[in-house]
Amino acid sequence: MLKEYYTVKGEAVHEIDIQKSRFIAHVKRAESEEEALSFIASVKKKHRDANHNCSVYMIGEQNLIQKASDDGEPAGTAGVPMLEVLKKKDLKDTAVVVTRYFGGIKLGAGGLIRAYSKAASEGINACGIVKRTLTATFHVKLDYTWLGKVENALHHSPYEIKEIRYLGQVELDIYVKEGEQHAFETWISDLTNGQADVAEGEKLYLETDVAR
Repeated sequence: MLKEYYTVKGEAVHEIDIQKSRFIAHVKRAESEEEALSFIASVKKKHRDANHNCSVYMIGEQNLIQKASDDGEPAGTAGVPMLEVLKKKDLKDTAVVVTRYFGGIKLGAGGLIRAYSKAASEGINACGIVKRTLTATFHVKLDYTWLGKVENALHHSPYEIKEIRYLGQVELDIYVKEGEQHAFETWISDLTNGQADVAEGEKLYLETDVAR
């Protein structure tokens, strides 16, 4: 599993007009090729009367699944430029469909490349980009006499408190970035003179909004 990577926040639609043609960007996170293909099919069905529904997706930790379609536009003027936008923004698990309703003015190869690139880029920005960071959840139990010191230290540390439960002992769930587990265990042990009961739990990805 990657320690961190970038993808789109969810799903969005964004429209721009260029030389009287409508370019409608549809953007969605897709974590499998099946999900991407289903999304593309749904957009094509919705805009079956459009002149073109050009699509692209890039999926997998190593971007092993990459597909681009010009859908009737001159070869290399739509799908590939959109794919380059995904690569430039370093996005994974992302699918984009740009629907074009022709407005009567031909754009030429260069104009089409710029138009599809702009539509894809603006659509992605409208959707939003997140950084997903692989994180371990640690469960910490300690006596109430340690709570003030530990809670204050955590607020000034790189670790994030997920939850505090006030039971027979205080129980804290704490997020720790992948690769920092040993450092955290040493840190919490030193902080509590070895009085904390520490156990590593599940791993998950935490998301933070970013601008790219």
